[in-house]
Amino acid sequence: MNLSRSNSRRGFTLVEIMVAIMIFTLVLGAIYSTWILVMRATQVGQAAAAQAQRQRIALRTIEDSLMCIQSFQASQKYYSFIVENGEAPALSFASRVPDIFPRNGKFGDFNLRRLTYSLEAGQDGGKNLVLRQNPILMDLDQDEQKYPLVLARNVKSFIVECWDTNKFEWVDEWLTTNSIPPMVRVGLVLGASTAGGGAAPDFAVARAFAMPSGMMPAAVQTGGALRGPGGGGLAPPVRPPINNKPGGSGR
Repeated sequence: MNLSRSNSRRGFTLVEIMVAIMIFTLVLGAIYSTWILVMRATQVGQAAAAQAQRQRIALRTIEDSLMCIQSFQASQKYYSFIVENGEAPALSFASRVPDIFPRNGKFGDFNLRRLTYSLEAGQDGGKNLVLRQNPILMDLDQDEQKYPLVLARNVKSFIVECWDTNKFEWVDEWLTTNSIPPMVRVGLVLGASTAGGGAAPDFAVARAFAMPSGMMPAAVQTGGALRGPGGGGLAPPVRPPINNKPGGSGR
């Protein structure tokens, strides 16, 4: 009787072991698939966050420089305001940049510099938004020419528009380079991220900036004065125009 009971207590059969291994493999595969999805989502999220941060840095750099813009009528060789769109968009002007501006350590006390933002081909096949700087009375050095500061990578679009006080609309060209437009609007589109095999949407933003100052007339710059009405006497010195809204001087 004891022998029959002991014979009835058998181990797992081969079929049972194979079924257990199969169930374990399915569970392990589900866990691995979930982990892969989490990793891809994390990579896409990090890439999107980095992309948005680069966009904010690029726009903040442009804003900081535009808020310190300068222009003098008697020195237009150095203070021209240039806007180009199309195949090779660019924005170039003179500005007395703040102390926290990028690459200030390279230029020392030369805070009055010409800044040129442009869209150029990168090594990865995409286009980069780059910034070149040179002190206002100096030429662009070779180091700055070859190795500009990259503000954003994989940029699909960089558009600069100026407010035309005659047409009362935004225009994509500024012909009066000897004056500062009353407002400037910058549009920036960063290409989609493909990190982790996924595809994030493009980041697009457009921001308008009201210029805090206008072009300094030559009479004020040179210390001269204008004659009063009728040609008698001297009129008071001309006060620099402030173009805080459309319709300012310089047009």
